[in-house]
Amino acid sequence: MIFSNVLIRWYLENKRDLPWRKTDNPYLIWLSEIMLQQTRVAQGTPYFLSFTNAFPSVFDLAAAHEEQVLKLWQGLGYYSRARNLHKTAQFIATELSGKFPNNYNDLLKLKGVGEYTAAAIASFSYNEAVPVVDGNVFRVLSRYFDVETDIASATAKKEFAALAFELMPKENPALFNQAIMEFGALQCVPKSPNCEICVFNTSCAALQKKKVDQLPVKSKKLKVKNRYFNYIVVSDDDEKTIIQKRTAKGIWHNLYEFPLIETEQVEDFAFISQQIKTDFFKENTIESLSEMNPESIIHKLSHQHLHIKFWKVNLKGTVANGIDAATLKTFPFPIAIHNFIEKDF
Repeated sequence: MIFSNVLIRWYLENKRDLPWRKTDNPYLIWLSEIMLQQTRVAQGTPYFLSFTNAFPSVFDLAAAHEEQVLKLWQGLGYYSRARNLHKTAQFIATELSGKFPNNYNDLLKLKGVGEYTAAAIASFSYNEAVPVVDGNVFRVLSRYFDVETDIASATAKKEFAALAFELMPKENPALFNQAIMEFGALQCVPKSPNCEICVFNTSCAALQKKKVDQLPVKSKKLKVKNRYFNYIVVSDDDEKTIIQKRTAKGIWHNLYEFPLIETEQVEDFAFISQQIKTDFFKENTIESLSEMNPESIIHKLSHQHLHIKFWKVNLKGTVANGIDAATLKTFPFPIAIHNFIEKDF
């Protein structure tokens, strides 16, 4: 219990003032936990505030149109989180009368809710004694106890969860879970932690064995795939453009984009202009065609690097289903396209 007591004392003295820590409302805790997957707190907080302002309850979120949800999510990435969030809100509102399941096992049944999120809601909202295991927890426990288990392995989560459960004061699991995650986020950080000021610097096994920079052990990531996107930015006589919805499964599902030519490598002006003339705009005459960014914009996703170019095509006459700049900005786009639109429209 010494570890837990020292950890909780540190937390009470050093914790950040975060909006989702001021409530035990499962809706707000669920919202924050989904947002903070793959997202830093500093980036996620403004989104949390925007969402809770737009959708103060699960019923409000359930009643929203998916495009409104995706628009508010724009820039957070991993858009499947937003789509699952919306579907789960609808399920809770209609099938559960707006009430979240009140235990870990039932929370796990919700779409988009995994072991970590279910544990967070169960402990923070209902004080259930179930440990959270995220990257921060892996790091703190592996270093303090010198655990060399590969955290990418199938058995790692179960092993670390058992260790965390053993350390957890069963009368106050929420406080312990918050404390260990905060300690990993602020003190026991991934690179170059300041061990001199750490409250565990006399008892941490990794520090004593000079292994802090070696733990936690994690096997290498999958190989990154490169993709080459060429977006066609149309402008007709009325200065209207056209967009399309990405309906195929994969990245950016249900977000919008300009007409796309995906190639196997970076292609030159001659190749792209020929593709556009051959495959697009049969009903209009192309007046001019130009490359808007000679250097590709590199947009990095977890397992893909996108090399993005925008090509300006001026058309004679008007295009079918054309939209003006003001309307264009109301649609949800991937952040790379959103940034381009903000800059160039």
